[in-house]
Order: sequence, then C-alpha cells, then structure tokens
Amino acid sequence: MKEFYDKTKERLIRYAKIDTQSKNGTDAVPTTAKQFDLARVLYEEMKQIGMDNVWLDEEKCVVYGTVEANMEGALPVGYIAHMDTAPDASGTDVKPWVLENYDGSDIVLNKEKNIIMKTEEFPNLLNYIGQDLILTDGTTLLGGDDKASIAAIMTMCEYVVKHPEIRHGLISIAYTPDEEVGGLARDLDLVRFRSPVAYTLDGDWLGYYEDETFNASHARIEISGISVHTGTAKGIMKNAADIGVEFMSKLPAFEKPQYTDGREGFYHLVSFNGTCEECELQMIIRDHSLEQFEIREEYLRKITDHLNGKYGAGTVRLTLTEQYRSMKQVIDTVPYMIDYLKQAITDCGIEPKSLAFRGGTDGSALSHRGLPCPNLSAGYENAHGRFEYVPIQSMEKNVEILLRLNELYASAGNK
Repeated sequence: MKEFYDKTKERLIRYAKIDTQSKNGTDAVPTTAKQFDLARVLYEEMKQIGMDNVWLDEEKCVVYGTVEANMEGALPVGYIAHMDTAPDASGTDVKPWVLENYDGSDIVLNKEKNIIMKTEEFPNLLNYIGQDLILTDGTTLLGGDDKASIAAIMTMCEYVVKHPEIRHGLISIAYTPDEEVGGLARDLDLVRFRSPVAYTLDGDWLGYYEDETFNASHARIEISGISVHTGTAKGIMKNAADIGVEFMSKLPAFEKPQYTDGREGFYHLVSFNGTCEECELQMIIRDHSLEQFEIREEYLRKITDHLNGKYGAGTVRLTLTEQYRSMKQVIDTVPYMIDYLKQAITDCGIEPKSLAFRGGTDGSALSHRGLPCPNLSAGYENAHGRFEYVPIQSMEKNVEILLRLNELYASAGNK
C-alpha cells in the first residue's frame, strides 16, 4: 500500500538521522543519554497519532503506548523494538538516501571516498532487484537495526487509530534502549506494558522469525601466579599467563565461532590479559541445547578444578554469569503465537522461514521474565556496519504482517 510505503520511508529516514548509539562498558542507564533524543521524538509522535497511555520513563528511557481494544473478547498482543544502534560503526551524522528501482549492479555509496557496495561481497543485494533501498553514504551505519521496526510499528499504529472500523484487541507497544549492548529490555515494566504476549521485531530478511535462541553465559577466569627472578625461578615461579594458555588448550579446538554454524554451540575467548603474576580471561559460552549448554559450563568447572589440583587451591577462579536463556522453552508453551505469526506472514504473500538464532534477543530475556516473546525480522540487511541498507518494500510488508496479526488475535478471542 502506497501509504505504508511513504510513511515507513519517511519515518526511517527521520529516525536514522538521530544518533542513538549505545555504549559498552558502562553502568549508566541508558548507556548513552542521546537515546533519549529518539525516545522523546517517539513519545510526541505517539501522542500526535492518537495512541493511548503514552508514557516515557524519564529514568529508564523506555517509551510505552497502547491502542485500546475496540471490541470485547479479543486477545491482546504487543510489539517491542529497540531504539539504540550498535557501537560497531559510527551512528553520528547519518546521511540516508534512497536508490529507487535497484538494477542489480554495484552501488556507489560515496563517490568522493570511493566507497562501493559490491554484489560480489554482498550477494543478498541481488534479492532486491526492482526494489527501493534506503542506504548510507558509506561512512556510518544506517540504523535500520532497529529503526526499520520502529517505522513499521508506528505506521501500523497510526493506521489502526485512523481506521476505527478495524476491530482489534489491546495493542501494546514499547521501545527500549541498549539492546545492542546486552540491555535485554531489563527495565521494561511488564505491568505497564499490559499485554501478556509480545513480539520483538529485530533481524534480517523479511519473513524470517525466531522462536529459539542460544543459551548464553559469560565466564571470567582469574589466575594468580608467583613471579620471581627468572634466574632463580626453578621450582618457585608459577606463570599465570602460561596457566591461562593451558586453560585454553583444554577446550575443544573446533568448538569456536569460526568453526561452527546452525545449532552447533561454542566457547569464545573475548579477551586474554596476562602477566606472570596475574592473568584474566573473558569468555562467552553458547549452545541451543540447554543440556549441552550445561555440559559446557560444567566442563569449565572441571578444567578449573584440574588446574587448581595441579598448581594449588585458589590459583584459578571461575565466575559464571548467566546472560540469557533460549526463548524456546517458554515459546513452546504458547504455540498459538507461532501459528498466528506464520499465518500472518503467509497471508501477506511471503513464505515464513525460521532460524535457530545464533545469538540472543530482548525476547530471550523477556520470555523468561514471563512475557513470551518470539521475534519477527525487520527486513534490514548488513546491520552494524557502513553497508547497511533497508528495502522500503520490506518495511511496507511488515506493516501488513502486523495488521494481519492484530486481526488473527482479535478473531481468536471471539471464536
């Protein structure tokens, strides 16, 4: 529908120009104050649209709103997207532009700096021949992750409010900060949100959905050594850095991200900092299978115990911190959520496809907090980098999918 095309296009371009990059390594909430710049824009826009219960949490930087039910008995549904962009590439002074009717050739993003997006390097471009792409000038990311989702959700809400003849249940909306740095929507108030179920919109490739993510933990390994002069070190020195290397040598050589795909789990060394006296390793552990994930955690404990037996109690200290758990354990208890999602995608002329996501979403954490929350992809491509782009037709289609989901939830409650 041309209205959806025009509205999502205008919104994404406008939102993309607002720098909302989040930041790792800080305890600030949100991690960057500039995320409030978009939050306040969305707050005002939701009020202008005519949404209900619009509220901005001035402490946690979460924006809420609803479209109240206009019929009795309809099932409620919610939609969640994040406002921040990734720290991986600059989000300052984003210059979005539109390439209409893409012809399948390489795209010159920045003639002056000779920045070219080549189909040889980005073959997914060829899936969008004939479509209209919102791109960057090659010096920043675009922010379609996740502002393309916000554009689609806002356009859907505006359409529903303008068309009271469309019968629907409660539609709950929330926009959250810091997803890109592990925020996991921790400050989303489930009571204020109201809907008992929701969908996040975040991911590549229009029509894909995720109801399964990794189980994830962070491991911190601290090692204490004994440093003495190398000339008199025999029988005394205990080299913490060497023990760190020994720890890593006991991990399976090919169970690393660069050697795994699909449902295969891994250990990933994030950082290694060591001297003879002290050494610290930071690792992440991932697996789709909860049973295999727990075996991985236990294996790290066994390595720790072995090295302490060899070098003395307390030499190696392991701290495991839960990051998130797979949403699948929760989503499987509400199968209608996936049934409706697949039907909505199909009814909008797209073949639904599912991936066991090799990562986590805000929905992973929200599901285990009591809000079942599978993920619908937003349709952006090449996220987190200078070659990111969003087909306008993908946002347009996502509006249609959301409207169809609303209809399915409304009719389901009145069967």
